[in-house]
Order: sequence, then structure tokens, then C-alpha cells
Amino acid sequence: MMRMFLKDEDIHKTVSRVSAAPHPPGSFEGTLLASEILKRFQQLEMDHTWTESLYATLQFPDRSQSSSLQLLDSAGLVLELLPLNPLDYCPYSATGNFTGGLVYANYGRPEDFAWLRSVGVSAADRVVVMRVGGGVSFAEKIWLAERNGGGGALIYPDPADLPQDPRRLGLNSQTAVSEHVHLGSGDPFTPGFPSLNHTKFPPIPSSGLPLIPALPITAAVAARLLSQLVGPSCPPSWRGRLPYVGCVLGPDFSSGRRIRVSVHGVMRPVLLNNIFSSLEGRIEPDQYIILGAQRDSLGPGAVKSGVGTAILLEMARTFSAMIKKGFSPRRSLLFVSWDAGDFGSVGATEWLEVRLNIPENVKTVLTVTPPTQGYLSMLHLKAVAYFSLDQAVMGDDVLSAYTSPLLVDLLDAAIRQVEHPKHGGQSIYSHAEREGGSWRIMKPLFLNSGAYSFTAFAGVPAMELRFSEERAYPFVNTPLDNVSRLQEVLGGRLGVTGRILGELVGEMVLRLTHDHILPLHITSYAQAVLQFSAQLNKHSAELQSRGVSPQWLFSARGDYSRAAETLQRAIDYSDLHDPTTARFYNTRIMKVEYHFLSQYVSTMETPFRHVIHGRGNHTLSALTEHLTLLTSDPGRFDENRFRRQLALFTWTLQGAANALKGNVWTIHKSNSYAQR
Repeated sequence: MMRMFLKDEDIHKTVSRVSAAPHPPGSFEGTLLASEILKRFQQLEMDHTWTESLYATLQFPDRSQSSSLQLLDSAGLVLELLPLNPLDYCPYSATGNFTGGLVYANYGRPEDFAWLRSVGVSAADRVVVMRVGGGVSFAEKIWLAERNGGGGALIYPDPADLPQDPRRLGLNSQTAVSEHVHLGSGDPFTPGFPSLNHTKFPPIPSSGLPLIPALPITAAVAARLLSQLVGPSCPPSWRGRLPYVGCVLGPDFSSGRRIRVSVHGVMRPVLLNNIFSSLEGRIEPDQYIILGAQRDSLGPGAVKSGVGTAILLEMARTFSAMIKKGFSPRRSLLFVSWDAGDFGSVGATEWLEVRLNIPENVKTVLTVTPPTQGYLSMLHLKAVAYFSLDQAVMGDDVLSAYTSPLLVDLLDAAIRQVEHPKHGGQSIYSHAEREGGSWRIMKPLFLNSGAYSFTAFAGVPAMELRFSEERAYPFVNTPLDNVSRLQEVLGGRLGVTGRILGELVGEMVLRLTHDHILPLHITSYAQAVLQFSAQLNKHSAELQSRGVSPQWLFSARGDYSRAAETLQRAIDYSDLHDPTTARFYNTRIMKVEYHFLSQYVSTMETPFRHVIHGRGNHTLSALTEHLTLLTSDPGRFDENRFRRQLALFTWTLQGAANALKGNVWTIHKSNSYAQR
């Protein structure tokens, strides 16, 4: 039924409409588009459709004073004013000026800065120039440049990463790529709590806001600067494809020249509108699956906001039509059009913060109807999963799924059922197997993903799917991201590819709305901890000589594995048609992701509390990185800090195991090792 109702005709039309002009939050174009999306939902005769509004602080270019980039001589006089597009900027950059030398840091990854240090090139009190890409967001690049002493930052698209061949479809050398630089998500002046117009808290700047000015520049400007650097040569792997540029690290210009970076931006409160539409489940309406997409874009945003919005509306239309024809979902479906995604998933994150932080005396019971006071509660016991449709179609060849491990089994089943959009007659799974293995499709969630906050902040299993090409789509976050270029990349198959992406998501949504027991892979996290346990084992003797015992972690991992396996066996031998039994098991399954949020760190200071997917000293990645110092740099190994990290991670894992067990007497027995 779903395949019969899914159509591709409207997808191209919707992408064309959404990307007709830039539509940033708070603009006339953005407000008009929001009202059109609301009307589209209302015309579908969904069970409930509503808008939730909130104020958030966003940064825009200062109209009274433009940002600038100047090349100075040794006396400080301006030699050259380098060209900048006044609309190109990095939202949430620090404002102000910085003057200094220049250091080339490749992609601005941790290993890139480590290599600079190893050859004696310091980024301290220099402007750091970095390439777009490398698996590192703009925010992470700026944060690392700042940590390494940089006084300013410039980011440019290199032809080696984003095609700029004039004979083929590519980015021209006069176009910059813009992206926000807040190392976090949501309103950076209300970290960890909701940004409402009646919030009583004073603004508290997020620790993820940069303290140095940052600008996006074009490849032409980057070539002009990098060609004048003097200093050690780059390693071969750092060489880009800028014309007539030898790869030099800096940190100085020839003839004592310097660069001055000036950034001028203004912060202002903007009214945001998140638009919701729901279809109620017939048996468990208070448990729901969420599908969402970013609506805003600083540029035309064919890929950035158009594709996701088009697939979201098509999915809503399809499921609404199915219900009219007799489909009866067990659980509810919630479709959401988010505002201010270009500023770091602000609309989505603020919605999550409202649901997780409002005091009990002003909350209402969680349903998928418009809340009378605007607040919902206990999200982790109500939201089954979240599917982000952001940037879902950038090509039609390679599928990537950035996902919580709990959803991997669902995805594996779905890719076996859906035909590949480019290779007819083959499923996505069979094509991936021919190309090296379907395991390559699954990737970890990343900071700039529309799904990231749902898992790392709120503890809800989430996934973001994306079709792309081996040759990167170069126009995202530029004024050139329009429907004609996207159609040229896809050979006119935008509608078909969008429909197949919708079918892939739909396969998983159907399982989640229909199955008596939620099909989440609850044993998946045991494998991640097992891999770390193996590393701990290698250092066991040395750790014990320092008085650090990894035994508690081993015990907690064993408890989690046994609890997950025991729960799975109990489900296999139960009468799943009994509503009480199914509800009992599903409640425990839905707690799994949430209980991997560390209870030992502050939401305001460390919003991404998930110990596997989050950011901070409480995470497994931080613990692993610290452990490697035992062999790579023993002098930097901090025994007390490591002991604390290990203890907090262990108790988070034990808490997840306890949640799966459910019974106080079972928990008491399994934790008896702690008393010995």
C-alpha cells in the first residue's frame, strides 16, 4: 500500500518552491514558506496540525559595517583589500579584529594540528586557514584552531574536495561555503534549557561559542594568501589543487606581511516556528515515531532544506492516504518542519529542551495532539525513534545512514526490500554488497546531523539517511544550491530518488508503527563496550600497578549483555498479543538509549551527555583517547582523571543494564560484586 501511494511528481515541485529564493529564519520569505507548509499539512486532513513558536538568538551580518579581509605590509599599511561577499559568513563567529601571520592547517583536524606541533609550526597568534571537509564541521575546525592558540580562522573550499572544474558541474573559484561555528546545537545563549520569550533565566553563553573571528573565503582568495606563505613544506597528503600554489605551512608571509581579519555581526532574537502534524495510533497513541526536516536556508537550499521538506510532505500525504484506505497504525506518527536548522538545529533542539526541562507542575501528559500549555513530558518514554530527512538527496548512487546502533537491524531489513535508485533490478543491499559490503552504509551520528541532538542530547534513537555520489555535491551552504543544479547532478531523477528515499524510511516506519514489540537492536551497545574492554585488557597490568582496576567495567558490560539477552529471550517466549505484556517490554526497550545519557554531567555545561555519541570527558571516545596516552605519552596520563572517567562511564553502563532488568531484586543480585 505504501509503495502504491508514494509518488514522485510533487517532490520536484516542492523542492523548486522551497528553493526559489533564500529563506532564513524570521525573513518574509521564511515566514511565507512556513504558512504554506502549515496549509499543506492541513489540506491532508491529518488528525492534528499545529505550530509551536519560540524566540531564539541568531547572528546575522551587520548591515552597517561589513566584514573584511586585508593584507598589510610590514608597517601595517593596507596593501590589498581581498574580495568578500557580504552575505557569506559563519553564524555565531566572534566579532572583532585580529592581525597576524598565517598558518595552513589542512582540514583543521586534531591530527593536523598535532602534525604542525611535531614539525615546530605554531598556530599561536596566527590566522589559521583550513579546507572545507575532512569529516570535520566548521565549528570543530574553529574550536581546534582556538585551542591551539589561533587568533582568527579562514575556511575555503579546495578543488581537491569540492569539484571546481569549469568543464563539469562544479563550484566556481569565486564562491565561498558558509556554515555556523557554534560547537553545539540550539540557542547558544540558553544551553541545555529552552529558549522561550518568557524564560526567567539571564542569557548564559554556551561554552561552544568561539572566541576568535572566523570567515568563509573563496578558493581564489585562499590561493592569493597561500601563494605568499613562507616556511616548511606541507606533507604530500595536505596538497590541494589550488592553481599556482605551492603547499607551504607558514607561519609567515614574504616581506613581513600580515593578514587582518575583521568580522562584524549582530545578535538578535528571532521568532521561530516549528510546524507539527500527526496521525494518531490506534492502540498506543502516546508512543510515536517522528519524521522531521529543516525548512529554513540562508541560500536557496535545494539540498539543504528543499529535499527534506519535499520528502516529509510526501510521507505525510502517503500515510494519511493509507489510513483512509484502512491502514491502522499501532503507534502514532509525528511529522515536523523545523526552523533555524542552518544555525545548528535550533528549532529541533529547543523543542527537545522544552520537553526535557520544564518542571513537572507545568507539564502535560505526552500525546501527539497540540499541548494546551505547549509542553510535553518524558520524551524518552514516548518517542520511539527519529528520522531526519535533511539533505537526503545529494546524488543517487551511494547510500549513507548516520544512525544509532539500535536502528541498524531495521535498516538492514529495509535495504534488502528497496530497489536501488540508479541500478535497476538490484536492491540497495545487493548493490552495496557488490561494492564492498553493506556494512559501509552504516556510519556514526555526527554533530551537524539533524538527528544528532535527538540521540546525544535527548536519548532517542535517531537516523539520518543520504543518497550521494562518489564525487561530492559541491553546492551545499552556497548561493548555488538550486534545483536546476541538483537535477543536473541527478540526470533529471530528483523525484524518483526522493521517492525511493521515502520508501526506505517508510519501510522502517511501518515496522515501528506496526510491530507489537519494538524492533530495536538492544544488544548493539555491548559490542562497542567490548571493543574498549579489549583495549583495557592490553593495559590491565599497568593500570593495576597504578591502583586502577578495570574489573567493575568488565562486570557492568557483562551485566548489560546478559540483561539484553535475557530480555530478548523473555520476549521470544511471551504472548506478544497481550497488550500489557507488549507494553511492559516496550517500556524497557525504549529506556535503553536514554540510559546511555550520563547522569553525572550538567546538561547546561555538557548538553550532549550520551556516553557513546556525545561530546566531553564523560564519553567512551574521551576515555579511549586518554587510555592511549599510557603508551604514546605517559607523562600526560592523569591517573586521577582517568579513574574518575572510568568510574562515571562504568556506572552509566550499569544504569543502562539495570534499566533493562527492571526488577529491584534482580538488580540487587547482579550488583552484589560491588559489595565484595
